[in-house]
Amino acid sequence: MSAVVKRLIKRGVIAGGLAVARGLSAGGLMRGARGRGAIFTLHHVRPFVPAVFSPNAHLEITPQSLDAALSRLKRDGYRFIALADLPAHLASDDRRPVAVFTLDDAYRDNLDHAAPVFVHHGAPFTVFATEGFVKRTHSLWWETLAALLQEKPWLIFEFEDWPERIHLQTPQQMQTAFARFADFVQSGDEAAAVAEIDRVARAEGLDPLALTDRLTLDAAGLEALARLPGASIGAHTVSHRALARLSDADAEAEIVRSVEAVEAITGIRPSSFAYPYGDRRAVSARDMRLAGGHGLVAVTTRPGTLATDADLTALPRISINGHFQAPGDVAALASGIPFRLMKAR
Repeated sequence: MSAVVKRLIKRGVIAGGLAVARGLSAGGLMRGARGRGAIFTLHHVRPFVPAVFSPNAHLEITPQSLDAALSRLKRDGYRFIALADLPAHLASDDRRPVAVFTLDDAYRDNLDHAAPVFVHHGAPFTVFATEGFVKRTHSLWWETLAALLQEKPWLIFEFEDWPERIHLQTPQQMQTAFARFADFVQSGDEAAAVAEIDRVARAEGLDPLALTDRLTLDAAGLEALARLPGASIGAHTVSHRALARLSDADAEAEIVRSVEAVEAITGIRPSSFAYPYGDRRAVSARDMRLAGGHGLVAVTTRPGTLATDADLTALPRISINGHFQAPGDVAALASGIPFRLMKAR
């Protein structure tokens, strides 16, 4: 089964689950699944631009969708609080559900398009910055690939021990190739894999670090963002590698150096940290201990709502993404019902 078909099936399953959740929620059922509230994950917030090939479409929503989502959550009784205030909320007797907003990777559009929406709604938000992106020393491999795979009808790439021709004549071939490259990055030495993708990109006339500069905020941009009402900057490692696959020393250095980098820019030591990728393959119990040992509230991308006894070093988050950004979808996700149903399977 191709990567494209698998992705479509998964999207269909999620859409079906959201439809069921909307029905149950409308009937007043499973209200306990909402828990104490939810932390939401976003990446890009920018105007929609149609594209034939858009492998990272799940990482973006429009400003209009964000505005509608916040309005819907307000209507549903959610109180907007900062991530830094979440531990106190969970320890309190206040049973009003809360919504916490986070954005990973510190894209430029977080300042240009997301921040005005959050400020308008009086919603605090945390942007997680990666030192290597801020300093333009590291590339965003998924963004590099999205651009690279559209350059030519084929590429030569050495996934294992021999060069291989990768065909890229159709969107389906591009998507299949993207999935294969993603597995290549995430199944071995991530730094070496990204370096090889960058090398091939440069050979094709694409500068990965120029792309980093175009897409993400630099130190001045982060300073400007941090001055906005309700904004805070969290740490997101140095190189955006999955911590679980690193040595103890390297994993700790990724956390400590990124915390220090944010403090050097904003003058405030960040109290929060986001694990790159954030799923079960990318985050280990050791990584949680390291984050906790440095006094950090840390967020994953494991889906779910918040419980009173939530582990503050492994908090779940709900993705507001390009495939499910309608207000009804956000409300259904916030209900917690889809995740309760998934556990019951």
